[in-house]
Amino acid sequence: MTLHFVRRHFARDLGIDLGTANSLVYERGRGVVLREPSVVAVKNGPTKEILAIGEEARQMIGRTPGDIEAIRPLNAGVIGDFNITREMIRYLIRKATKGRPFFKPRVVVSVTSQITDVERRAVTEATLWAGA
Repeated sequence: MTLHFVRRHFARDLGIDLGTANSLVYERGRGVVLREPSVVAVKNGPTKEILAIGEEARQMIGRTPGDIEAIRPLNAGVIGDFNITREMIRYLIRKATKGRPFFKPRVVVSVTSQITDVERRAVTEATLWAGA
């Protein structure tokens, strides 16, 4: 058995729909396995420490001290904050695959058709960095 054969049969195929309001993760053979708000809670400061992502971050809106901010890293389907978006993509992949899979998943990301080449590269880089 070659590694290519093994990977083809055991790696997960994921489709991620990065939306401004919500992000979805679809897994081949299982359908939509994850639906999370596209929200990240960060601690204000130079490093913007991430405190929560998705539903947990959405629940923090309006209930947190002034030094914690809820950010929507995508604006009109375009990455507004690269570092926070890549952390959100990593979170979505890990949560959908329930941890670190043995083989990296194959991932397709859906974004708006009006993005520029630079924005498309940013999505690709964020997804690869996130573990795809």
